[in-house]
Amino acid sequence: MSQTPTGTTTTERAAGAAEFRRVTTALVTGSAATVPFHVEIKAGTHQLTADEPERRGGADSGPEPFALLLSSLGSCTAITLRMYAARKEWPLEAVRVRLGYETNGSTGRISRRVALAGALDADQRARLLDICERTPVTLALRAGVAIETTEDHA
Repeated sequence: MSQTPTGTTTTERAAGAAEFRRVTTALVTGSAATVPFHVEIKAGTHQLTADEPERRGGADSGPEPFALLLSSLGSCTAITLRMYAARKEWPLEAVRVRLGYETNGSTGRISRRVALAGALDADQRARLLDICERTPVTLALRAGVAIETTEDHA
């Protein structure tokens, strides 16, 4: 049994296991040298930062991790709706997505409120809200994405 460049084994391929393809990557680097929880993020060609708020010991030098998660869901929602409306030639002028993360200590949930601007009729608005349920990030979050952790040697 040999391993392929994607990490699947030839036995897994032969058994008909679906092959994964890389969609995107990110590199996160942090050190406790100056700001304890501040991290630098490289996502594609873009530089971002993240941190914890002061109330949790951070310096609030960037969004907290859950805010980045919500931002990902919200941006995917807005982009998907704009793409869909453009293909249909619908008069969607703007999309605003307001998100919140709540927890009761053991379970979490995300609330998503979508505002659609433009001369859309009731059916178009209903369809766009329906599309929200099938955006790529929505589907990944609902499916519970598998996370594999291994040590990467520097």
